[in-house]
Amino acid sequence: MTHCTPAQTAVLNTLRQQNQPISAQALHGQMRTQQRIGLATIYRALDALKRLGRVQHRTTLAGETLYNTVEQDQHYLTCLHCGQSFPLKACPLKGLQLQPQPSNSFEVFYHTLEFFGLCQPCQVETTPEEKHLEV
Repeated sequence: MTHCTPAQTAVLNTLRQQNQPISAQALHGQMRTQQRIGLATIYRALDALKRLGRVQHRTTLAGETLYNTVEQDQHYLTCLHCGQSFPLKACPLKGLQLQPQPSNSFEVFYHTLEFFGLCQPCQVETTPEEKHLEV
């Protein structure tokens, strides 16, 4: 791994302990019980780790950004009505070989994949007219 600051290493280690993506605020809440670290430091560390290809993020429909390590590859089905996200059990893109043009050199660190629709409870609650308006 590229040289990381102590704060970046601490953030990465704490993210690895999570079983689901976590917000920067929640990460701060967990980390400050073990060490003194400011929220701004956590945001800077997350930004640097994203640029290093060690951390990925996704933004929920409610606008909250959630972070996890790239080793914790996770994809979602997200309901447009209630906003709930359901993790997929496996990555449908696993093994996909990207073929960039020979003149382009591109190193992929991670990818994101999210499908949008209606979950089962919202399908029952939503009228056919509303379904067409939401899409």
